[in-house]
Amino acid sequence: MNNYLASGIRYAALLFGTTSLGAFLLFLFAGSLSIIEFGLRDKQLLWLDAGLCALFFIQHSWMIRTSFRRRVSAFIPPEWYSAVFAFVSGITLLAVVGLWQQSSWHIAAIGGPYRSLLRMLYFLSVAGLIWGVRSLRFFDPFGGREIVYSLRGKKPKAMPFAARGPYRLVRHPFYFFVLIMLWVSPDLTADRLLFNVLWTIWIIVGTVLEERDLVHELGNEYREYQKRVPMFLPFTS
Repeated sequence: MNNYLASGIRYAALLFGTTSLGAFLLFLFAGSLSIIEFGLRDKQLLWLDAGLCALFFIQHSWMIRTSFRRRVSAFIPPEWYSAVFAFVSGITLLAVVGLWQQSSWHIAAIGGPYRSLLRMLYFLSVAGLIWGVRSLRFFDPFGGREIVYSLRGKKPKAMPFAARGPYRLVRHPFYFFVLIMLWVSPDLTADRLLFNVLWTIWIIVGTVLEERDLVHELGNEYREYQKRVPMFLPFTS
């Protein structure tokens, strides 16, 4: 029974993880998908949008903490946790994208060749994300690897720390490319500006906290890496 449940969690994490990621990338490119419209006024819908962002930030930041993982270890086997995290995060991100409300207040709209340039930067950033994934080699964003090893009665091999590909240019290439994708939208409405500002703040704060964990986990090896490679902006160290 546990094996079937573990496999179910694995496939659910893969389904909701990939679906939410695709929807998020589409949202960053096209703006609000307008799946559900509540007919709210601009101020009201901006409060709702801010609440959706806060929901994702709290869920993601809460579940990623080691202390929370320890609390639920009595209910969720350790080898399942990454998949459960991916599953819940996928549902929450789909809620953000699906319930997001678009404001009628248009701040800027860029056309002509500059619009084409911004679109090109978006697709280059997507290519950068793919580059980052390929450089990691053992990338497992949805936690399936741990479950597969557990079902086979094995333990996953520890991933050695190595800076490859974009990790030689910045320490957090995924965040770097997402930040670019946030701000190259040629159509800036009030809700999109709110989204960009809140997610930029969250990414920066989250990265600082993540760096502390990496220093604690990897020690001097990561401190030397910090000295050689900048956090976000290439060629600034």
